Amino acid sequence: HDRDGRRYDNIAEMSERIAAAASETGIELTLLPSFYAHSTFGGAAPGDRQRRFVNDLDGYALLLDGCRAAMSAMPGAAIGVAPHSLRAVTAAELATVATLAPDGPVHIHAAEQRREVEDCLAWSGARPVEWLLANAGLDERWCVIHATHMTEAETHDLASSGATVGLCPITEASLGDGTFPGPSFIGYGGKFGIGSDSNVLIGVADELRQLEYSQRLRHRARNLMAPPNGSTGRALVDGALAGGAALTGASELGLQAGAPANLLSLDAGHPALVSRSGDAILDAWIFASRDRDIVDCVWIRGEKRVEGGRHLQRRRISDRFRAAMEALLAA
Repeated sequence: HDRDGRRYDNIAEMSERIAAAASETGIELTLLPSFYAHSTFGGAAPGDRQRRFVNDLDGYALLLDGCRAAMSAMPGAAIGVAPHSLRAVTAAELATVATLAPDGPVHIHAAEQRREVEDCLAWSGARPVEWLLANAGLDERWCVIHATHMTEAETHDLASSGATVGLCPITEASLGDGTFPGPSFIGYGGKFGIGSDSNVLIGVADELRQLEYSQRLRHRARNLMAPPNGSTGRALVDGALAGGAALTGASELGLQAGAPANLLSLDAGHPALVSRSGDAILDAWIFASRDRDIVDCVWIRGEKRVEGGRHLQRRRISDRFRAAMEALLAA
């Protein structure tokens, strides 16, 4: 939208640019356009500062069509929907949006902050996760982002629903939002994936390390995301891979026939890996090194995209990013 509320029809161009960027970098793209229509619970009108990302159902359907067209030739691409949060959509809008990508994942933010929980209680008499469990039909398609502030009953029922939680441990720490009830959720058989909600730092091992350390600080104990006497690194990696496949709509995972050859190798000569073998390698990667130092190569669908810890197109992409940021900040 522009400042007068008119929406510019540049959906096709935007979608094509997203698809091109994903193809150039080698990202297997699951695109989840966000539907955001209201400022708070109960369908309140959006504020002026929210206008730039507000949409209506008709416009959102056009956006999805444009995304599908742009991604049609991308191997492994998937599309889902992301009704932003209960405060940004009405119950009717949530139900409609969830049907617009019937074969794709559905992502929604819930229980990220205590104030959100209080506002949801005032609006509906239920907590955010509690409301979703009772009204949204959560199942394997759904990913609940954050789910930080839950009761024990909500934690149990969310784990039992088949939905995956999308954890952003670095973001949640950076914003001071709180700590996810990890051991309880895992104990109930829940699935989790990891990601970022602020881009303050992008790193797989960084997110997994923060996840485990946040639990240790909360419970004043160790190795809380792993089974007794098991490798914490193994538990974190396996959990994040399985949950990540669910929340991105990936059909095959791991070293098996039919799965894409998406592979990552670590630098065997890194000091953190001296005399390490088996699951101890994963422990060292997560807790005794940094991604930028220890990740060696990455292959996407069998094509090498990273070598010696650097993306093969790093210089060219970095130069374009720097130019774009300088122009944006100077505007």
